[in-house]
Amino acid sequence: MEAYSEFAGVYDMFMDNIPYREWGEYLIDLLKEYGICDGLLLDLGCGTGTMTELLAEAGYDMIGVDNSDEMLNIAISKRERSGHDILYLNQDMREFELYGTVRAIVSICDSINYITEEKYLLQVFRLVNNYLDMGGLFVFDLNTEYKYRQIGDAIIAENRGEGSFIWENNYYEEEMINEYDLTLFIRGEDGRYDRYMENHLQRAYSLDRVMELLEKAGLKFVTAYDAFTREPVRAESERIYVIAQEYRKEEQKS
Repeated sequence: MEAYSEFAGVYDMFMDNIPYREWGEYLIDLLKEYGICDGLLLDLGCGTGTMTELLAEAGYDMIGVDNSDEMLNIAISKRERSGHDILYLNQDMREFELYGTVRAIVSICDSINYITEEKYLLQVFRLVNNYLDMGGLFVFDLNTEYKYRQIGDAIIAENRGEGSFIWENNYYEEEMINEYDLTLFIRGEDGRYDRYMENHLQRAYSLDRVMELLEKAGLKFVTAYDAFTREPVRAESERIYVIAQEYRKEEQKS
């Protein structure tokens, strides 16, 4: 059961409760706070391109990377409608490649949580450091262990005219792994509903461990916020934003 295959086609419909524009404004404010007001940016784990489009709308030159062909096909459709000059690349974020460096890399909507092994998270961080301009910025969000514990073992269901889903969630505290099986019922052109199943795994990481891995990858931890605020991370934070900066290449150059 591959994640984000059939789900891609209805992803935006089921995610219409996410205030993407407000999230985008928050992210853009963070970038500008650190002097990233224009230039080339990478959206890592861009999905259907909603955030990529908002950043392009704000004047950034955008690259989007995602491992799902289906999600990227929807992103490309959005690009055709908007006319934004966005380059989309179908790549695994654990081994992504760019043609050069970028001013900033962002990874939003808990894409980083899909990296379930520390060795691969370190690999992602090292690639981020490699493809950032000297002093470039890395901004990403994470679902927290507190959030996964709050969801726990639960069943969530939602019904829409075009489709419905059943979300069976399990959180394994010892491994810090959140697993959910997604059953989708999607209406076809003939009016009948087809059933599809997907399995998704995410991992919770403590902020301390994230900071250690960033440092090991050559990135400088700058700060972390309780999401959509400028407040410190709390024990009850459900989502956090982490800001890091490239610095090891500068040290090596000197």
